[in-house]
Amino acid sequence: MKIIIAGAGDVGFHLAKLLANEEHDIILIDTNLDKLQYASDHLDVATVKGKSTSYKVLKEANVQEADLLISVTSFEENNLMTAILGKQLGAAKTIARVSNTEFLAEDQREGLRNLGIDEIISPEALASKEIKRLLKEAATTDVFDFESGKLSLIGLSIDEHDPLNNKTLSETIHLNPELNFITVAILRNNETIIPRGSTRFQLNDHVYYIALPEGIDKVLKLTGKKREKIKNIMILGGSKVGVRAAAALSTRYNVKLIEKSRDKCFDLAEDLQEALVISGDGREVELLEEEGIEHIDAFIAVTGNSETNIISSLVAKNRGVKKTIALVENMDYIHLSQNIGVDTMINKKLIAANFIFRYIREGHVIAITSIHGADAEILEFVVKKDSKITKKPLSQLRFPKTAIVGGVIRRGKAFITMGNFLFEENDRVVVLSKPECIHKVEDFFK
Repeated sequence: MKIIIAGAGDVGFHLAKLLANEEHDIILIDTNLDKLQYASDHLDVATVKGKSTSYKVLKEANVQEADLLISVTSFEENNLMTAILGKQLGAAKTIARVSNTEFLAEDQREGLRNLGIDEIISPEALASKEIKRLLKEAATTDVFDFESGKLSLIGLSIDEHDPLNNKTLSETIHLNPELNFITVAILRNNETIIPRGSTRFQLNDHVYYIALPEGIDKVLKLTGKKREKIKNIMILGGSKVGVRAAAALSTRYNVKLIEKSRDKCFDLAEDLQEALVISGDGREVELLEEEGIEHIDAFIAVTGNSETNIISSLVAKNRGVKKTIALVENMDYIHLSQNIGVDTMINKKLIAANFIFRYIREGHVIAITSIHGADAEILEFVVKKDSKITKKPLSQLRFPKTAIVGGVIRRGKAFITMGNFLFEENDRVVVLSKPECIHKVEDFFK
């Protein structure tokens, strides 16, 4: 595909990085020469300097030949105008990043489509959805369900009392005689490892499993963690992410939202009828204690300051909160979460880039998600008749070593796949893959 990305900031750069691994023809547009030079030095992309709202610049990027135009600059108006102009000039599909969540309403979307904007994305809305997903299980740092939970991806840390600690994968097979879970990835010191039999678990490793429903309980028991329900949630920060998260969560949980601005609190209290809005500085431990932090099950810090979010999450964890989530602006912080004690750090720009990546790939896969902090994607494929994956048992397929099959759902029943597994037409296959070999994995399902 020929893809034009307007905006070489965090979203644009990360998206270009993902797409460059797919051997797409990518052109990056930005007014900042330093950003373009950095992208050119690190990625296989072409660059054009200038405003994406300029006919001249879009024509220089050959927008009339573009299969996809993605506008993800920091300015909503620029993104909308870029998509409209790009469509007029011949771009096949357009995507625009917005911050005004009113555009997400279906009647607004229809009007935007008529103007030439095929899809809009809101990093804030996507981040609030991600928070809701992460709260499904208090004991895990990540969770993603396939086929309504017939298979699940879960993430857990290895501590010193964990029976897996300092053992190889082969040495722990006897702990899973029912084969109801499989280890698919290990995050260690910012390195993502696809485990093999000789791979040794180490203290503070962050381990990801694909599990059957009963396998989740087994993994939690093995790692000494308990399955606990979340009832009470505290949200720090009345940002767009915080407000959307509070609105979505307050229908199911008891939600307290703390906002520093007193004036803003009055507006939030009117908008969030089901949540309790509190005026105060959430950085003050005394305030958190007054508001019953010891009774809170999940603490979500989404202020505009990354350091405040991290520190307050650590304070909450120290007070016994089961689940902590911190919103951070710096993508480099994402890898720190498991090392410093915050359960999960999320970056709304990274979430947005990954969402667009899924949108581009939806013709090839039926589901895709990224693991926070890890250099890996989880994909779900449907097996076609006579596809390469059906020709031999899994162990004989020469499946890429930087990818691993986690499980299969066949006629409504889930299986963990071993080497002798033979795939059939219409199987739904869950695969963990490093980004650079996704196209190799796809070849098995064509």
